Amino acid sequence: MEKMKLTLLYSDLKSDIDIIEKELETALNSSSHLINDASLHLLQAGGKRIRPVFVLMSAKFGQYNIDQIKNIAVPLELIHMASLVHDDVIDDSDLRRGRHTVKAQWNNRVAMYTGDFIFARALEYVTSIDNVKVHQILAKTMVEICNGEVIQIEDKFRNNQNLKDYFRRIKRKTALLIESSCELGAVVGGLDVKNVRRLKRFGYFVGMSYQIVDDILDFTATDKELGKPAGSDLLQGNITLPILLLKDHPTILRFVEKASKGSVSESDRMEMLKVVRNSDAIKKAIALSNQYLRKALKEVDALPNHPMKKKLRDVALFIGKRKF
Repeated sequence: MEKMKLTLLYSDLKSDIDIIEKELETALNSSSHLINDASLHLLQAGGKRIRPVFVLMSAKFGQYNIDQIKNIAVPLELIHMASLVHDDVIDDSDLRRGRHTVKAQWNNRVAMYTGDFIFARALEYVTSIDNVKVHQILAKTMVEICNGEVIQIEDKFRNNQNLKDYFRRIKRKTALLIESSCELGAVVGGLDVKNVRRLKRFGYFVGMSYQIVDDILDFTATDKELGKPAGSDLLQGNITLPILLLKDHPTILRFVEKASKGSVSESDRMEMLKVVRNSDAIKKAIALSNQYLRKALKEVDALPNHPMKKKLRDVALFIGKRKF
């Protein structure tokens, strides 16, 4: 339902999104039946396609040509997909969006090579763009995403984290790729430097808000809505914002210790969720997400008058207020 509402917000871009969807299917085609099956399994799991949509919307402020824009929209979504495959190996996740992950359907080795294949396809796709700045932005983004993956491993079950650690981690995990989607859409669309920077900042602020909401929903949504057990982030050792705001609570401390030893029972999980849901940590986390959202909307206000301004606002508000 939530995905359906989101697609209605940018329904006028549907024909171009359909082009990107077909291009993604073509890009994931491999001579290896195993990699082909694993890649298509990931593609068929669906997704909001937020990153390509932000590429398209940003480019609309300039010289919009879908045949050119798709060559940056597709690799950005491929990078996102590849990072999900690697994430699931790191987190030992069996479910994503209610479906088996690549690593659960096959194994870790297949998942890692599938992720590498998708990353490589992204690089291959972007070679058609004759703009050094595009390549520099994309290369820097991929380096930082990989750094973020390693930092996430180092931070697992680490109790002495602070808000600065968390914000730095989610920047690399989520905000950076959304920031790059907006920036690259603007660059390929030929916007001036000032508006490229505005769209870049918009993407960063929206990305931060988006990930904080994601981390809140991991505790407040149901197992069915999430397509995985609520509280999975903490079960896997990822200390997110609601937990950072509750890290000295005795129930949370006991849960983290048990989770680090792999000895969490279902009643432990239910008790932990009850503590988080009944605390003021959720309200505080929502307030922090809203701060980023307000900053994003300020950047939209500063953009030139264009019908796409309202679309940017609507999509930003939607993803910052979504329920799952």
